[in-house]
Amino acid sequence: MALKLDNKIALVTGATSGIGLATAQRFAAEGAHVYLTGRRQAALDAAVKAIREAGGKVTGVRVDSSKPVELDALYAQIREEQGRLDVLFANAGGGSMLALGSITEEHFDDTFNRNVKGVLFTVQKALPLLAGGASVILAGSTAGSAGTAAFSVYSASKAAVRAFARSWILDLKDRGIRVNTLSPGATRTPGLLDLAGPDATQQQGLADCLAAQIPLARLGEPEEIASAALFLASDDSSFVNGAELFVDGGQQQI
Repeated sequence: MALKLDNKIALVTGATSGIGLATAQRFAAEGAHVYLTGRRQAALDAAVKAIREAGGKVTGVRVDSSKPVELDALYAQIREEQGRLDVLFANAGGGSMLALGSITEEHFDDTFNRNVKGVLFTVQKALPLLAGGASVILAGSTAGSAGTAAFSVYSASKAAVRAFARSWILDLKDRGIRVNTLSPGATRTPGLLDLAGPDATQQQGLADCLAAQIPLARLGEPEEIASAALFLASDDSSFVNGAELFVDGGQQQI
């Protein structure tokens, strides 16, 4: 069976754990040379090692996607080593919980710098490298279209990401570049569980609470989101453009 990303050059930002790491592993297993980024060198090195030990082609670059100068260095390296980019998954981001009345300017700036500014410049600075017909995937969230207590800033940032895709497909139509949003539901990742703090009992309580709201009655797994990312990255989705793909166990349908 042919590999879905054979000889493709892919970039996955924020790929040292969770959905990003699972996606980088899947892309590499499907034949891509994967560039992955993260802010923590030790975690980045561990991710690269895991993919290489599985036989994948991978390059790790320490990057904070909210800092445009670091993105410049990343793309200069990809240009020198590969000359093009076929798949871009702008996955880096995150957020924390604060209820209205407790939101600070620092909280707002951190969330929007990571989830909105970072995504904008990750894609914009990649444009000279993107091959004709390239696939761009933006990391959305079910939180971007549904209310969540104490999560309004994060929710707003993900709604902004969804709005980017709607306009960028028009900006890029002459190049045949597809832009889609991948919106996971509650997924068993360190980032999700850490919202409950370091206590394992509290983390399990959060997981159980979230699972009870999902028709499939469980959390998603990072590998399941990676499978959806592979679909959007590959020619299997060649006529899918500007879409928001929910991978959430049906939660958005109720």
